[in-house]
Amino acid sequence: MAKTAAPADDVLSYIKSKKIKFVDLKFMDFPGQWQHFTVPVSQVSKDSFTDGFGFDGSSIRGWKAINESDMLIIPDAKTLFLDPFIAEPTISLICDVFEPATKEKYSRCPRNIAQKAADHLVNTGIADTAYFGPEAEFFVFDDVRFDSKPNGSFYSVDSSEGRWNSGRDENPNLGYKPRYKEGYFPVPPSDKLMDLRNEMVSTLIDCGIDVEAQHHEVASGGQCEIDLRFTPLVRAADQLLMFKYIVKNTATKYNKTVTYMPKPIQGDNGSGMHVHTSLWKKGKPLFAGSGYAGLSETALYFIGGILKHAASLLAFTNPTTNSYKRLVPGFEAPVNLAYSQRNRSAAVRIPMYSSSPKAKRLEFRCPDPSSNPYLAFSAILMAGLDGVINRIDPGEPLDKDIYDLPPEELKNVPSTPGSLDEAIKSLANDHEYLLKGDVFTEDVIETWINYKITKEIKPMALQPHPYEFALYYDV
Repeated sequence: MAKTAAPADDVLSYIKSKKIKFVDLKFMDFPGQWQHFTVPVSQVSKDSFTDGFGFDGSSIRGWKAINESDMLIIPDAKTLFLDPFIAEPTISLICDVFEPATKEKYSRCPRNIAQKAADHLVNTGIADTAYFGPEAEFFVFDDVRFDSKPNGSFYSVDSSEGRWNSGRDENPNLGYKPRYKEGYFPVPPSDKLMDLRNEMVSTLIDCGIDVEAQHHEVASGGQCEIDLRFTPLVRAADQLLMFKYIVKNTATKYNKTVTYMPKPIQGDNGSGMHVHTSLWKKGKPLFAGSGYAGLSETALYFIGGILKHAASLLAFTNPTTNSYKRLVPGFEAPVNLAYSQRNRSAAVRIPMYSSSPKAKRLEFRCPDPSSNPYLAFSAILMAGLDGVINRIDPGEPLDKDIYDLPPEELKNVPSTPGSLDEAIKSLANDHEYLLKGDVFTEDVIETWINYKITKEIKPMALQPHPYEFALYYDV
């Protein structure tokens, strides 16, 4: 049973002083989308932070059957933010999910899994804090249309700055549309999204999120990035969901649409989510040392765990069929399961911008922003800890230009899975490291695998693709 959080009184005081009318209760479904329902402030008291609110869990993806649908959410008072997009004064609280009969946290609640991962880290004695800093890229489009029917399917996205519109009659067309793969970092007027990103950043800061930078990304057609400062695991996942919510709703205000889909445009860069991570103990960084690229032995073993378990790890960090249209060999994509201080096609990079021990961290470059951050960050931590505990050697770094490597040398560098199907099969065969400390459970692993196979992999395999008509219609 949850104990009353000390900030509960602060929430009630805030409601009174700001004349708040509604409280929006947000929680995470299994695949990785925020869900919510709203109560008037008359329904909120100090007891709400121990007794919670009931809801029907049978309609949430990957959760309960209809005959066991009653569930409970209990708000975390420390997650309060004033919702900037709702007309009536409304605060949001992120919630944990509980079983009403036992008052135990629900094992399939992703936030619960992240909390268990953070606790497991402490219990190992290796460190007391795992910091995560995600760089979630996204596209801003002016129009998106798609459909899939028994007799046809299509998609179409459009952007005023898309290079494909360089010849469109726009009355007038002013040009200034970033070339394919050259959107990093043109100034306005080629970068047409500067003001929009600044408003996104201002709103993020107003909601309590520390932002480090914003910029246009490589792809034409509105690809952007906003970097969040590192913070402990659970808070990092909370903030990434707030980030998505704020970015999408800010864009919607201006009749634009945002997607975190990894590969919405053919032939240009996809959206990744490079994840920076480090371990600390008693206020001291554990990844700084005298080894390769200024790394400690702990950091190198952490890399060893990530590389060893990468194929199964990607089932959580790259969890969509679309993810693997970004992770394609021969491009800048981080498909090589190696580490490097320079090579951006390596799965793990060691940033060298600062010589400060506090800045020493690893950048896991494979993940993408379609992932459920609670599960992705937890899985990364568990893989790294397995490396530290079992002293897994990461091998030699890959500092050579991958494109100049001879075939006989390149074949010795393992690659990421080529499809979600391959990643899911790897997870089925390699997940013992995730079960340590009861962080993930066999039920969670099995449910994730079954959901991905039945809801995504099999439907995609059965659906004719429009490009197949270009290839095969005249056979």
